[in-house]
Amino acid sequence: MTSLIHYLSYRSLQALQLTTHDIVVGIEHLLLEKNRQQAWNAPKAVITPPDGRYMMATLAAADDPPFLAVKALVLNPDNPKHGLPSINALVTLLDSRSGLPLAVIDGNWVTAVRTAGLSAVAAKRLARPDSSAAAFIGCGVQAHSHLHALAELFPLTQVRAFGRGAESRDAFCRTAETMGLAATATQTAQEAIDNADLIVTSVTLSPQLAPFLDARWLKPGAFVTMTDLAAPWLAKTMPVLDRIFVDDLEQEASMPKPLVDPSLVQGDLTGLVSGKTVGRQTNDERTAFVFRGLALGDLAVAGLAYRRAYETSSSGTIQQARYARND
Repeated sequence: MTSLIHYLSYRSLQALQLTTHDIVVGIEHLLLEKNRQQAWNAPKAVITPPDGRYMMATLAAADDPPFLAVKALVLNPDNPKHGLPSINALVTLLDSRSGLPLAVIDGNWVTAVRTAGLSAVAAKRLARPDSSAAAFIGCGVQAHSHLHALAELFPLTQVRAFGRGAESRDAFCRTAETMGLAATATQTAQEAIDNADLIVTSVTLSPQLAPFLDARWLKPGAFVTMTDLAAPWLAKTMPVLDRIFVDDLEQEASMPKPLVDPSLVQGDLTGLVSGKTVGRQTNDERTAFVFRGLALGDLAVAGLAYRRAYETSSSGTIQQARYARND
């Protein structure tokens, strides 16, 4: 008996033109399914060799849609020296009932889209809806994906960017300008964060990284999403934040080192989406989303991409490879 495994490349995934609304709806649906115990999310498994590499695997499954997704990812800070992205990943998608493999999907695309999607789900509930000024600390892949996601959700007019690589920072500003936004490359991180409504930090993790961001720079009413495990933030300044949420309390409890002091955490995404936990309560609250990455997000994005690609497969979006299975 043979089955067909579909391969979704980065280029074919980009061609699907999934919107932030599509991604947010998919993630919210699975979070509600998790709340009803119809979707399942295992804590991520992590290996950290002494040379600075970060290796990670995630696992999530659901009955609606009937998919299981596994993602394997490696972050190597030395990759750019060899002309490679810092992060490389692959997602495998299976039928959650039969276990038959359905697709192999570019994990770099999934990681970028789902991370911005998780931030968007949080921002809907924790950021002020009139947010117009955004600051980006780190100007790589995650900055670009978050820029597009936040621009769909909020009335952005201006962007400020700080990055230690001038080339990537300037390229990011040019992207913002093509979207009709006023973009400024700042000389310091504080200059970028001052008076920003939305702040995205995506600083590349490395053993040499020393915290340099101060939560006291955040203005009243600001929302910050920390995609970098809060590693560049000064821990002693985090209590200035009025409300901090993580992606998954169960996953966080299983980790050997917490992202932030657990006493500062108000809840997680499932609580926010289900309504069990209240999001922003006043215009002046400083709020934050600090997260490791949620496997349900990978599942939502991979499953949505697979279904959309399958619907348009007649146009050549999906490439097929033979998979032999012996009964």
